[in-house]
Amino acid sequence: MQVSVFGLGYVGCVTAACLARSGHQVTGVDVNEDKVGMINAAVAPVVEPGLEALISDVVRAGRLRATIEARRAIERSEVALICVGTPGRPNGQLEVEAIRRVGLEIGRARAGGASPCAVVLRSTVLPGTTDGVLIPALLAGAGDAPPFRVAVNPEFMREGSSLRDFSHPAFTLAGCEDEETAALLRRLYAGVDAPFVRASVRTAELVKYVSNAFHALKVCFGNEIGDVCAAFGTDAREVMRIFLMDRRLNVSEAYLRPGFAFGGSCLPKDLRALLYAARQADLSLPLLSAILPSNENQIREAVEAVLRLRRRRIGVVGLSFKPGTDDLRESPMVALVETLIGKGCDVRILDRSVAIARLVGANRRYIEEEIPHIASLMSRSAEDLLAHAEVIVIGGAGEEAARVLALSRDGQVVIDLTRGAVQAAERQAREEEVPCEP
Repeated sequence: MQVSVFGLGYVGCVTAACLARSGHQVTGVDVNEDKVGMINAAVAPVVEPGLEALISDVVRAGRLRATIEARRAIERSEVALICVGTPGRPNGQLEVEAIRRVGLEIGRARAGGASPCAVVLRSTVLPGTTDGVLIPALLAGAGDAPPFRVAVNPEFMREGSSLRDFSHPAFTLAGCEDEETAALLRRLYAGVDAPFVRASVRTAELVKYVSNAFHALKVCFGNEIGDVCAAFGTDAREVMRIFLMDRRLNVSEAYLRPGFAFGGSCLPKDLRALLYAARQADLSLPLLSAILPSNENQIREAVEAVLRLRRRRIGVVGLSFKPGTDDLRESPMVALVETLIGKGCDVRILDRSVAIARLVGANRRYIEEEIPHIASLMSRSAEDLLAHAEVIVIGGAGEEAARVLALSRDGQVVIDLTRGAVQAAERQAREEEVPCEP
C-alpha cells in the first residue's frame, strides 16, 4: 500500500519503518528538515534498539523516504497516518494544534483528488478529538474534495522494545465507523501478529488512556506494597512473587468490570487494618488510602442519582454486598438504602437470598439486630416490588434483576448500578442457548 506518516518523532519513525518492513511504500512527513534528512540518509532520528538497522534496510530497499512537503506525500497515499505529538500543558490539557495543522495540510493536499484517502490518527488523544479537531480541519482544508475515511489507531509501544511491541501487540485497535475503513486497516496491519479489534472512534481514543492509567496505578501499587513490606520487615519481592502466582483473581480480569461499590466482610476490613498498621509505622500510603474514599463516592453518586429524580417510591433489587450471598456486612446497597430512607424515600427491596437468611440463615442475628428497619421492607416478588416502585435501582446482576427489568413498565425509571451487567448476562445466556450449526 501507499502510506504516508505525518510526524517523524518516536512513534512516527517506528511506525514508518515497521510498515516499510512489511512491504508498504512509506513516505514520512515532518516540518523538521533535520529529521527528514536523517531518514533519507538511512539514519534513525531517535534512539531505539534495532531501529537504526531497520531504517537503513528499508531506505536502501526504496520502501521508505521522507519529505517536508505534505502534498508530495499525500497525493498518492491510500492511508495517511498522523503520529504528531500531543504534549500536555501544566494543568493537564492536551495541546492538539499539531493535529489541527496536519489535518489542514492533508485536506489541502487532497483537495480535488480523485479518490478518498483514509486518515488514521495514531497520536494519543482524548475522546472527542477526532470529531472536534481532526475532521473539521480535514474538511476546512479539502473544500469540495471527496470525503475522507477517518479512523483512530492508537499505538501501544514501549520505548526500548518498540519494534517488538509493534509486531506483537496485545491487539491492533481500529476505531472507525464503517467496514471499508476497517478492511483497509486490516490490510495495512496484515503483517502484525495480533487480534484485530474494531471499536467506535471514541472508544479507541479512550482505551489508550485507560491502559496507561492502569499501568501507572500498578507501578504505584507495587511501590506502596514495597514500602509496606519494608515497614513490616518482609521481603517485598517474595511477597509480590507469590501474589503474582494467582492468575484467577490477582492478575486477571476479575474485579475489572465497571459496576458498583465493593463491600463484604473482607475488603473494607482488611484495607482498614493495613492502613492502620501503616499509620502505626509512620508510613504514608496515599494510593491505598484513597481506595475507601473512592468506594464511598460511588455510593454517594448513586444516592444523588436517585434523589435527583424527585420520586419517593423506590424499588431496590439486591441488598447483599454481591449477588448469590446473604452477607450484608458493609454492603454498599445497605448504605444506599439507609441513606434513601433517611432522605424520606419509601423503599422496598427484593433479594431472595436475604429473605431466606432472615428466616434461617447464618446472618439472621445481624439482620434482626443491625438492620431490622430494612428487613421489614423486603418484597416477596418482582411483581410486588414493581407495583410499589416509581424508580427501580438494580444493585446486582441475576435472575431477579433480569425479571424486574423484563416486567418493568413505561414510566418507571431504571437506575442500573451494574452498568449493563444484567443485559450482558442475558445476551450471553441467549448466545449459549443457540445450537451450533453442524
